[in-house]
Amino acid sequence: MKNKICLVAMFFMSFTGLVIAQQPAPVKVDGGLLQGTFDDGLTIYKGIPFAAPPVGDLRWRAPQPPAKWTDIKQATKFAPGPMQGGNPPSGKSEDCLYLNVWTPAKSAKEKVPVLVWIYGGGFGAGATSEWPYSGEKLANKGVVLVSIAYRVGQFGFFVHPELSAESPNHVSGNYGLLDMIAGLKWIQKNIAAFGGDPKKVTIFGESAGGIAVSMLCASPLAKGLFQGAISESGGSFGPSRKTMTYPGENMKRLKYAELDGETYMKSAGASSIAELRKIDAAKLPDRGFGGSWPIVDGYVIPDDQYKLYEAGKYNDIPILVGYNSDEGASFSPGRNPKDYISGVETRYGKFAADLLKAYPVGTDVVPKTARDLSRDAAFGWQTWSWARLQAKTGKSKVFYYYFDQHPDYPEGSPRAGYGSPHGQEVAYVFGHLDTSNPQTTKSDIAISDAMGTYWTNFAKYGDPNGNGVPEWPTFSDNNPVVMYLGPTPHTGPVPSLESLQVLNSYFEWRRTPEGEDWAN
Repeated sequence: MKNKICLVAMFFMSFTGLVIAQQPAPVKVDGGLLQGTFDDGLTIYKGIPFAAPPVGDLRWRAPQPPAKWTDIKQATKFAPGPMQGGNPPSGKSEDCLYLNVWTPAKSAKEKVPVLVWIYGGGFGAGATSEWPYSGEKLANKGVVLVSIAYRVGQFGFFVHPELSAESPNHVSGNYGLLDMIAGLKWIQKNIAAFGGDPKKVTIFGESAGGIAVSMLCASPLAKGLFQGAISESGGSFGPSRKTMTYPGENMKRLKYAELDGETYMKSAGASSIAELRKIDAAKLPDRGFGGSWPIVDGYVIPDDQYKLYEAGKYNDIPILVGYNSDEGASFSPGRNPKDYISGVETRYGKFAADLLKAYPVGTDVVPKTARDLSRDAAFGWQTWSWARLQAKTGKSKVFYYYFDQHPDYPEGSPRAGYGSPHGQEVAYVFGHLDTSNPQTTKSDIAISDAMGTYWTNFAKYGDPNGNGVPEWPTFSDNNPVVMYLGPTPHTGPVPSLESLQVLNSYFEWRRTPEGEDWAN
């Protein structure tokens, strides 16, 4: 692209006449020249290396700078996704640290706001090549869309005393978060070449990606790398646990995570990190979905994030955060009332009785009122706490949403009483609804367009308002107004507020010495 993205015409003679193919001029980044493609008014680059392949001796190390190249690198297809139990569309490889760019800019001088996508997958799966993450619809709303990859599972979050000892920071794990930070640093250095503005970068993600967004907001290592943050079904404000973890209380501190790492090394049949690094990536035991997680290491994540926010120790930037109405439908609270009650008693101890009243179960079914405990423990309370803490201790704007777009299922049908499950909003945000499906309604299309506008407005202005969408007020305890996304955008109160307050009592107790000792 250099100073200007231009058309390069290549002429080929054939028996049927003259054929003209168009492609953008190569763009220069730190590593060398990149060749992208044109599509639908955008210039698209896929598979751009932002770090060295984390293989061999670089397995379980912080990401290193990528090697430079001399020829023009073809950036025309997705790189493989990270190693995982699943199978990403582009395949999978330990060599996975690549990013993708969709830009509407016609010149490197345009300074277009940048949206950076971080995929979900329980920190054990995910890839930028998943179809819902294709960035053309958002880019056509006036942003440069970037999606970055990161290591997952045992490659992204393995913790071990030997790794901590060899680290200059005396920590291990959180390699996936360090990958994200490396990608954001690459963006700061190179996005201007694509017409993007490095001073106007917003990160956004869903599920584990949204949780990672909150962690980056609290990490001193990410300070200055982005100016806005959007979290869809994310947040990491629960207290840590020692052995058994639960959704919403996923975090462990370094010393307890190191014990897990020792057990994992034995299961792999290795007696040292050197041996473990020599095992073929495909033969390492897979920790499964949610089996690996970031930790409180005192370096990437300095402390319990709730305490960091209470003390004002975070990156104070505008945030837009929310979750879906029936997340609990994706994270089963129990197959039947007996299982549900038993699970609540096991996890919440002396708070179980109050929570069973706040989130009641039926006599023979587990209704949405009960499923909402799972929703709120993992996402609702995290979002509510994040929004409240930042509104109280920060200076930047806070916007809070509740996605509730779904059919009105008839009474007596198997889906009666169900809302919007985990992850449903992603296709709406990216504008990838199946409009050929007769079940896709005008309301679906309108909500999708509104969300795309809100998200890109936020990237442009640090505020979702403007461009004809309904007014979205800022959130605080003094103005606890939430944007409901479905069946039309409209404002309302914090969902299940009284129940959230009961759940909040549990989390407050968990941070007392008694609560810390109780958690196994």
